[in-house]
Amino acid sequence: MTIDVVDAATDEIVEAFARLIPQLTDSVTPPGHEALARMITSEATTLFVVRLDGKIEGALALGIYRIPTGVRAWIEDVVVSPEMRGRGVGQALVERALTLAREAGAASVELTSRPEREAANRLYQRLGFELRTTNVYRFTFATA
Repeated sequence: MTIDVVDAATDEIVEAFARLIPQLTDSVTPPGHEALARMITSEATTLFVVRLDGKIEGALALGIYRIPTGVRAWIEDVVVSPEMRGRGVGQALVERALTLAREAGAASVELTSRPEREAANRLYQRLGFELRTTNVYRFTFATA
């Protein structure tokens, strides 16, 4: 398994998002070349993909941005192909995003997950995210 930061909106990337995004929602059209290119060139967004045997089997978007109170990070659109679920792919993606967020100076990372995504919710809690009353999870880095 390899996790890569997406650096170009290639046909392979567009196809992978076209295949993966419908697993998250059927109300959004997967991003095409132009939309992916804008995300990839944005300083605030990092797209990760995970490859198994050369095929993209999962993806995650990490937003990192500065506001007056500090650096914030948010994980969005974590998705793993159905045949690869339960094999640590999602965990590896999230851990890679957490590492990058911490290196960027974020004090915490937030994400949301629908309650019916039970396996995903268990994963986030296992990784140290805490359920907030808003159903927003927060991961707080331990201070040295």
